[in-house]
Order: sequence, then C-alpha cells, then structure tokens
Amino acid sequence: MIWLILATMVVVFLIGFRILNSDARRASQALTRRLNIEPLYVESMLSQMGKIPGGEFVNYLLHDSESHLGNAAGVLLIYQTLIVDDAEESLVFWHSVLRKARLPTELTHKHVRLALAFLRELEPEADELAAYRQRYNALFASAPNADPAVNGNVYYLDGLAPKN
Repeated sequence: MIWLILATMVVVFLIGFRILNSDARRASQALTRRLNIEPLYVESMLSQMGKIPGGEFVNYLLHDSESHLGNAAGVLLIYQTLIVDDAEESLVFWHSVLRKARLPTELTHKHVRLALAFLRELEPEADELAAYRQRYNALFASAPNADPAVNGNVYYLDGLAPKN
C-alpha cells in the first residue's frame, strides 16, 4: 500500500512539474526549432537570466510572431557570443545559424536594449554591448555591390555612351 502511495506521489509530482514548466518548454522549443539548434543553448540562457527576467523572456517568446523570434534570436546571439564565448569562431557559427534560419543577421539597437533588459542579472554594460554591436555588424557587413554602375564604371556594348 505504501508503494502505491509513493508511486502516486511521483506521478503527481511529474505531471505538476510538466504543467508548471510547459510555457518555458514551449517557448524554448519554438526558438530552438526555428534556429535548428540544441535546446541546451536556450535553456542555459534562461537559467542564467534568473527567475523574473527568464519569465519575461518566455512571455516575450510566447507572442509567437516572427519579429519576437528574430529579437529573441538576437538576444541569444549576444548571450552566446559576448557572455559565453567571445571567440571569432563562435561569432561565425551564430551568424550562420541566424542566416540559415532566415532571420536578420544584423544586430540592432532593439537587440541591445532587449539584451540589457533580459540579461540584467548578469549586469552587462551598455557601452560594452554597444561596442560589441558595432564590432559584430562591421565584421558581417554585407559586401559592397559589385555592379559596375554603382561605382560609375558603366560599360556599353556598342562603345557609345548615351547622350545627355
């Protein structure tokens, strides 16, 4: 009889645990599915955020819109490449993750503000985040247009320029 009571308590505990954490799990899965990454990356960020900012991040992700996913991916990029591993290989990896997910790869002021809000318990410096944003965007800035007309080097097939 005692075993039946203990087994019932374990089952109730597991079901309760799953219900209490369903929003966080659903939000984490939405982001990891979109980015095609392991859930470990998002879950470790959520645990480092703290209870209140982590809950705010989960609620932000539950809006389930493209812009919210893109912004959350930007916060994850900042967390993974500035706080966890600031090596250039990490920058290249996370840039390619965003590119493959067809999300904006440029970091904006909004990404920095969201990172400051959600990662506030890690106490990131606003100046450091702004400098990081500029460094990241400069590193992955799109190449200038190779079209000769852009540079004023217009070539005509017949060798004659049009009359002005």
